[in-house]
Amino acid sequence: MRPSDLARMHSVTDPQVHPDGARIAFTLATPDLDDDTYIRRIHLWDGAGTRRLTHGPTDSAPRWSPDGDHLAFLRTGPDDEDRPQLAVLRADGGEARVLTDLPLGVTDLAWSPDGAHVVVVGVEWIPGLADLDDKERARRPRRITRIPYRADDRGWTHDRRSHLWLVDVHGGTPPRCLTPGDFDDAEPRFRPDGTAVVFVSQRHDDRETRRGEEVYELDLDSGEVRMLADTGWWSRPVPLADGTVALTGLRDPSAWPDPPTVFRRERDGTLTDLAGDLDRDVVTPLGPVPAGDAILVTVEDRGGVHVHRIAGDGAREVVVGGEVSVTGLSASPDGAVIAYTATAPTDPGELWRLTGEGPQRLTSVNADLRDDGALIAPRHLTVRHDGHDIDAWLLAPPGDGEPDGIPLLLCIHGGPTAQYGFAFFDEFQVYAAAGYAVLGINPRGSSGRGRAWARTVVGSWTDHGSADMLDLEAAVDAVLAEHPQLSRDRVGVMGGSYGGFAATRLLARSPRFASAVVERALLNFVSFGGTSDIGLHFDDIFLQRTLPADAGDLWAASPLAQAHHITTPTLIIHSEEDHRCPIEQAEQLFSLLRRCGVDAQFLRFPGESHELSRSGSPRHRVERFEAVLEWHGPHLGVTSA
Repeated sequence: MRPSDLARMHSVTDPQVHPDGARIAFTLATPDLDDDTYIRRIHLWDGAGTRRLTHGPTDSAPRWSPDGDHLAFLRTGPDDEDRPQLAVLRADGGEARVLTDLPLGVTDLAWSPDGAHVVVVGVEWIPGLADLDDKERARRPRRITRIPYRADDRGWTHDRRSHLWLVDVHGGTPPRCLTPGDFDDAEPRFRPDGTAVVFVSQRHDDRETRRGEEVYELDLDSGEVRMLADTGWWSRPVPLADGTVALTGLRDPSAWPDPPTVFRRERDGTLTDLAGDLDRDVVTPLGPVPAGDAILVTVEDRGGVHVHRIAGDGAREVVVGGEVSVTGLSASPDGAVIAYTATAPTDPGELWRLTGEGPQRLTSVNADLRDDGALIAPRHLTVRHDGHDIDAWLLAPPGDGEPDGIPLLLCIHGGPTAQYGFAFFDEFQVYAAAGYAVLGINPRGSSGRGRAWARTVVGSWTDHGSADMLDLEAAVDAVLAEHPQLSRDRVGVMGGSYGGFAATRLLARSPRFASAVVERALLNFVSFGGTSDIGLHFDDIFLQRTLPADAGDLWAASPLAQAHHITTPTLIIHSEEDHRCPIEQAEQLFSLLRRCGVDAQFLRFPGESHELSRSGSPRHRVERFEAVLEWHGPHLGVTSA
């Protein structure tokens, strides 16, 4: 796979089963390198095949009405200033009607049980800015009165609020704001009887400095808002037919990186943990999925993302398992039909349907890339270190190779609570095709292995020989020892976010690496606390120390404190609109390396966020690939790039 093959990679997401169980709507996205954009359209599988349902160019989030007569979705116009708005299309075809014109667009939607209304999350300017034109609004100084005031991939947030709006599908009444006020509301779902909307909001008095959010219920007749779940780490509450509410998260908002689980909020207000004994991360993207008298959730487990069915009595079974990563999920009302999207190491992803007859792949949108023989299957390895089996995946170029002939590239994932595994990863394929053996490792601190595994790194980073560093080093040593075709002298390292943090620490610990790429990294905990959109809490979560009392420990845990030991040639890549790990982090590392005489370069991507490598503009993603290959090639002796 070459960098330009990004244009051949189609993304299949958000499958939605029609109430009749016979049709499935889904979103298909394709990079357009010529226009430097993504074309997103909604497609339909109808039993005979798939066809395009909307013309785009940017349509997403399909949702069937309960009676199946209409499909609601989000549509963004073609102009740069256009924002997503609610659109509705008849299931039997015709032109879509756009039903909202909210100033900053719509970010989420849910149907009422009778199909007459849709509740949306609409974004609008705060009072005092709403009546200004764009030029005057941009001219004025920004008055910041609370934190956080910006968010990665969203930009400035201090000047806008997200509220719930009720939209009449038939246009009889204009959209009505249900939750005005100085709060941000999200993730609405109707009660099955249509009398109330359940949603998530952060309304506790000290919300500025204490993380967490609550689950609320809005009575549509009275307008009364009452709390269903006190401050925790909650997402995607789903009201069920029996009056309970299923929701994912943690009771204690300070408990993360404990694995999120799924709870049932009983009618008496108590919370029943339905999956805590799994000791695995429940990561259902759109919340628990009702499926008859059960719910479906997706669970991370040692590199896989699987589907579990949880019955009303708490009994569980795995219904989609194996070496796959499920990325989207829905079910028919009776649970007889499950639709899901999934990727595998040599499959960028397709739409699947699961019934009593077993799984059936419904699309072949990535057949061209999957079937031409260019993709390289990884080998799943386990490395024994410090009494633990560490999961790793190795992609090697085709052929056995001469002894000591293939350079090894260690890639470190972000998080640290994330995982490599049985999913398609374009980066691994591009680097392996260019001539590198690519190694991905899930050291302690990763997700998918339970609470103790994830929390091993908590409070440990003031020691630059912490468990995650030792796991990474031990895995590299083991792979080199077991694979004589890999070069001991030509080993490179790269990583983004936590991966950049870890790569920088490894570089300071040893000169063994011949080349490095550090991306979007956390490098200085002291400045990170005041500039990152998560900086207010991240130090307390992972260091168990905070400013101002622990400034010395925060500096000791910072890769920058040891970066003067680095001698490896290093390329630093960062996005200028990264609010998760702001670019000042990279600027500090680049200045220090140059001052120390290290061969270092700094590549800045304008207009991009922390998500550059995953959802940045297609041209920037290709240019980033090319820059990585151009950097590693001379240092690791690879000319094929």
